[in-house]
Amino acid sequence: MTAKVNLNDTAPMTVHFLGNLLTFHIRSVTTGDKFTLIENRTAPGQGAPLHRQADDEAFYVLEGEYEFLLDGTWHRKGVGEALHIAPGTVHAFRNPGKADARMLIINSPGSLHEAFFVDVGDEVEFGQTAFPPMTSPDIPAIVASGLQNRIEILPPAA
Repeated sequence: MTAKVNLNDTAPMTVHFLGNLLTFHIRSVTTGDKFTLIENRTAPGQGAPLHRQADDEAFYVLEGEYEFLLDGTWHRKGVGEALHIAPGTVHAFRNPGKADARMLIINSPGSLHEAFFVDVGDEVEFGQTAFPPMTSPDIPAIVASGLQNRIEILPPAA
């Protein structure tokens, strides 16, 4: 985990985390922490672990397909489809396809997810689309950063 991004910076940034390239096009400091806008590129078979959070989250699929786990049930969403996650909702997502998938993510307020990804992700070149080599995640550090940012990482679904 090597991202050393300044959370008070307004410049767009890209970080890599668990097979996701997250490009923050609108940073939370720019909106007075009302929201952040992220373009997320997910490698085949990758996604986000099961978790719940304190902020609202919305997804809009731009390319490929995503599967979203909401309270124990998987839902498939394709290009042009959207999904809202209310605070406290247990969820995860993954790219079930054989090619990269892409979506927009909005978090409100924006600082919680932004601080989490800055803390646990690896900063890469802005707008990068090639995934760096995967490394073993530091689960205890991810869980601790999540709790600090009101994101509870949960054990994998059975």
